[in-house]
Amino acid sequence: MQKIYKVVGVLLLGLFSFFYTEKVIEFIRESDPIMRNIKKSESDYRIDPVNAKIKDNKIIPGISGKVIDYDSSYKKMKKYGTYNESLTVFKEELPAISIDDYYDKYISQGSGINNDVSLVFEVKINDNITNILNTLIENNTKATFFVDGLWLENNKDLATSMAEEGYEIEILNYDSNYDELYFSSSLTLVNSITNLKPKYCFAKYDNKEVLELCKKLSLHTIIPTIITGNYPYSDVKAKLSKGSIIGFNINSSTEIELSTVINYIKQKGYVMNTLDNLLSEAADLK
Repeated sequence: MQKIYKVVGVLLLGLFSFFYTEKVIEFIRESDPIMRNIKKSESDYRIDPVNAKIKDNKIIPGISGKVIDYDSSYKKMKKYGTYNESLTVFKEELPAISIDDYYDKYISQGSGINNDVSLVFEVKINDNITNILNTLIENNTKATFFVDGLWLENNKDLATSMAEEGYEIEILNYDSNYDELYFSSSLTLVNSITNLKPKYCFAKYDNKEVLELCKKLSLHTIIPTIITGNYPYSDVKAKLSKGSIIGFNINSSTEIELSTVINYIKQKGYVMNTLDNLLSEAADLK
């Protein structure tokens, strides 16, 4: 029994010593002028997260906040033995409400916090997108293409080159249908071509079939802010705003007016980005 008491005593002493040592180290670190200066600068850098906004059956993305990573900043500066503001390391503070918590809502626009907008193209089975791609390339503009699964199977090489050039590829449907098996196989094909997991579905209006399927597959369903028709430039000019998702069909009107639309958007000070970048809730940690 005495041996047991001795062992327990040694263990308790060890735990106490460890706890005490940790407390001493923590006290010394917190008293260090480097750490004090790091914490003193917190209010200069802190950006609070913005929650996603829900209204009826739609959700607008929020954005993560930005806070100082005390431990990483301290370790980095301690190597140089002095406080250096330029060595401050940041981390994200996630919003309490995120679009990734809600796949049963439509997304119809970006957060509007930045001047970003997104061009999205609806590519059906027999669409030829050569002229559209040439216009985008000529104007150094990125975009997102929602493509029919059968179109994708028939245009793998083109899709691969599009992905390599930074265009985002998502699945529209399969042979104009939403059969789960074919839809899922198309998602797998996108992943194999782009090395990225598809994230979005496309709808022009409240479509329960699309929403339910995409929710089941953990995909967000997009309804564009602006759905262009026979006069894309007029449609965009009348409704363009921060965070707009601008939907286009592949047709002669889009081919003729796309360059004019792009120039107008640029003149208004907006940046055209892929859908994934527009809807990202990640904070800028620079």
